[in-house]
Amino acid sequence: MSKWQTHEQLLDLLCDLVQIPSVTESAAEKEFPSAVTQRLRELDYYQQHPEHLQLHPTDDGRAFVTALAKKEGVQDTIILISHFDVVSVEDYGAWMPHAFDPRTLTRLYAEQPDELPEAVQQDMAAGDWLFGRGTMDMKCGLALHMSLIERACAGEFAGNLLLVTVPDEEANSVGMRAAVPVLLELARTHGLVYRTVVNSEPMFARFPGDTEKYIYTGSIGKVLPGFLCYGKETHVGEPLAGLNANLMASQLTCEMELNTSFCETIEGEATAPPTNLIQKDLKKGYSVQIPHRAVTLFNLFLLEKQIEDVVEPLLATAKKAADKLARHYAEQAEQYSQYAAFAPQPLSIAVMSYAELYDYAVRTHGKERVEALQQELIDQRGDRDDRDMAIELVDGLAILCKELSPMIVLFFAPPFYPAISSRHHPLIKRVIPALQAHAQAQHQVRLKLQHYFGGISDLSYCGLQVPATAMQPLVANMPLWDKGYTIPLQELEAFDVPVMNLGPVGRDAHQWTERLDVAYAFGPLQEMLIACIHMLLEPGSDQAK
Repeated sequence: MSKWQTHEQLLDLLCDLVQIPSVTESAAEKEFPSAVTQRLRELDYYQQHPEHLQLHPTDDGRAFVTALAKKEGVQDTIILISHFDVVSVEDYGAWMPHAFDPRTLTRLYAEQPDELPEAVQQDMAAGDWLFGRGTMDMKCGLALHMSLIERACAGEFAGNLLLVTVPDEEANSVGMRAAVPVLLELARTHGLVYRTVVNSEPMFARFPGDTEKYIYTGSIGKVLPGFLCYGKETHVGEPLAGLNANLMASQLTCEMELNTSFCETIEGEATAPPTNLIQKDLKKGYSVQIPHRAVTLFNLFLLEKQIEDVVEPLLATAKKAADKLARHYAEQAEQYSQYAAFAPQPLSIAVMSYAELYDYAVRTHGKERVEALQQELIDQRGDRDDRDMAIELVDGLAILCKELSPMIVLFFAPPFYPAISSRHHPLIKRVIPALQAHAQAQHQVRLKLQHYFGGISDLSYCGLQVPATAMQPLVANMPLWDKGYTIPLQELEAFDVPVMNLGPVGRDAHQWTERLDVAYAFGPLQEMLIACIHMLLEPGSDQAK
């Protein structure tokens, strides 16, 4: 008798998974992998092959799951990846106690439709929607993968399936970064040849009201450039004797925010322009000294640009901001000189990369002192996250080298997601049109091809589009690299497996109205995923390396 094949069985499984409140970095996130393995262990296959179902620890106390369903003597393997962490639920307000109880929350919303946005009311009137944190992003994908594994355990497919479900996708992708070396080791141990990595993240609307259904052959890249602004301290009674770092950061934000010169277009798909994620001064407590150190960080999407392609434009933008700041200072100082005996001093702001600041610090103060300073800061990390720790390391060096001020220092903070696209891979080029035709013929579903999944995903860690050596501008300008954050670049280069994403229809990810189209997920999508696996495992000359 099947466990996870019928609509009701899958709905029950999804609700069970959602009821585990696996918010990123919570205790429940740590407990979730055991709950998954416990369910999978009920399958006869894993009772006979317990070694094929494993929990793998990450280096921070969390864990990810691998479940291999292997046919004797068969090498070809499809990897199914998902994440089980979810974002927090404070946005649910009065409904927060029910955020992880999909059936109850859906009933409560149905009883109070006037409390819901109009678009949500329209969806509820027209279809079968399930509400709750994680329903669409992305425990539905995990439930469907468990259904596929059950079929693979029964010998349905011509090859092997390997389920991988990881924590921390919503933050720093600790799970997927740890999984890549394990996947390489599993391939060596079991003689596996990975043909494709299939993710089932939910489709993301490209614009409000978008009702297209998408299939993806890659995932967008993301980098987090920051600018440490070091001005000049002074008393608020003499502001023109100093330079306020908040003004510096604000000018940089004006130059960077929505700057379309950083957008990238590939075959009709464009990245969103950069937008600010963090801006703050670094002053400790209140005083009448102006804040003379501040920082501003931006989300910057990438498709085919390499890191070296964005470093120079970022530095040029900082220099443009520095020039505007100098002119603004000169104009205001000139105006103020009409009211007081004040001789304006010329202002020059240095612009440099973190790598240049680090080299200067080593030349001036010696490598031993620089490394001791950075180690001291790392030892005092406490509960600071990766962004704050990266800022702390840049700030520490800037203070050590304050003679360079006023200055703007470009650096990169975690996380970094490499862009990946398999649109030119022969296997993907063969399967995608066949799957689109199947969806149309069998379900009257039009799957629109997108080369890049726009929601950021763990597919980024399934290979490198460039040699690992091309990442050097990132490594050199990321203060936290190998000091608490790293990416297994050599392993990614060795892994290099084609990718695709076929997932459910959902709405409002990371919002209190997050919802899943249940009829589509456990109807057409379930069958299309089964067909997709069969197609990917068909023998041909386009097999993965």
